[in-house]
Amino acid sequence: MSTNTPLQDSFVFKSLLVGDKTLSNRVVYCPTTRFRAAPSPDAPQTRHVPLDLMVQYYSDRAQYPGTLLVTEATLVSDRAGGYDGCPKISTKQETKAWKKVVDAVHSKGSFLSCQFWFLGRVGIPSLLKLRGLDYIAPSPIYESENIKLKAEKIGLPLREVTEQEIHDIIYKDYTIAAQNAIAAGFDFIELHGAHGYFIDQFLHECSNQRTDKYGGSIENRCRFVLELIDHLTTVVGAHRLALRLSPWAEVQGIVETESPIPTFAYLIKELQKRADQGKQLAYLSVVEPRVQGTVTVSLDSMKGDNRFVEELWEGILLRAGNYTYDAPEFKAIVEDTSNGRTLVGFSRFFTSNPDLVLKLQNDPAGLVKYNRKLFYAPFNWGYNTYGQDGPVDEEAEKKRLPKPVALDEAKL
Repeated sequence: MSTNTPLQDSFVFKSLLVGDKTLSNRVVYCPTTRFRAAPSPDAPQTRHVPLDLMVQYYSDRAQYPGTLLVTEATLVSDRAGGYDGCPKISTKQETKAWKKVVDAVHSKGSFLSCQFWFLGRVGIPSLLKLRGLDYIAPSPIYESENIKLKAEKIGLPLREVTEQEIHDIIYKDYTIAAQNAIAAGFDFIELHGAHGYFIDQFLHECSNQRTDKYGGSIENRCRFVLELIDHLTTVVGAHRLALRLSPWAEVQGIVETESPIPTFAYLIKELQKRADQGKQLAYLSVVEPRVQGTVTVSLDSMKGDNRFVEELWEGILLRAGNYTYDAPEFKAIVEDTSNGRTLVGFSRFFTSNPDLVLKLQNDPAGLVKYNRKLFYAPFNWGYNTYGQDGPVDEEAEKKRLPKPVALDEAKL
């Protein structure tokens, strides 16, 4: 094992103040949706509750003290949904379950950010109908023609969210979720504004063709997320808030015919204005154009880069997206963190390397390759058993039913 690696003596392993928390290193576990929360179709009261599996999962990845982890995308309310098997944080039981996860991470001396999720038009229409929920988006523009046919066939067409609903989503759904996240002990809250989900749908002209104050101009298309941030700042403080953006990601129906820079530059400038007024977000997270959703693209086919983000945003920047393309030298990580305020995020390799931070410090050539086939498997194998030595009885694992971690009488 090497005693002097390229990363060990770089900014990657220097401490950094993020919000009011001091991280020991610049490696962050970015969100990886795994669908390991309770589906419980026959028990709605436990649906979306974090499972006991998740306590161990996040604790294992918090083993290097002072590391920041960001949870998988977590629904802020029932109407934010449309997927099964993903966690939520709008009820007392969900909050109690998340508190156990947070406590496990804190017991390792690390930190946890809860990523807030609202699906909008990418929710599954049949699931929404089954649960008596509306199918809403900034505009009634479907992700795809196939989804449109399915929604219309079952009698649940996509409709434009009303201004009153937008108000309620901000002041009820996100507010309750934020209060619950703080009650659960989360260090930060990250708003998922990337990859074609609800916030991102407002930002793009291809998915937002409203004619009211939330559509049309760049200023109007950015209004929803800025109103949301301004309000949550009064609820939990800007130092606990973060925002994730994916300026170059053309996924889930998002297609750009023009450069995304003007829209995202305006939004980032507005965030910087607030920072200059003493309301600086804990961090701004951006997805590198090397990754398009779940697909890694070749370096020569990228449409642009995120240099404009670094030029406009003066605060802590979290950059994520295939930072292993130049492994084991990791020159990109060393270069990107050299400004002293950049964090680098890993997702896929964190699934197969719970000790990723230690490996990057001491043996960056020893990373275990992830197995994409196991990412969304609805049982334990490929989650907490991945990478262990010896055979695993997959059929037995499928029969082992994890339990929602909040079924006991634990109190906040």
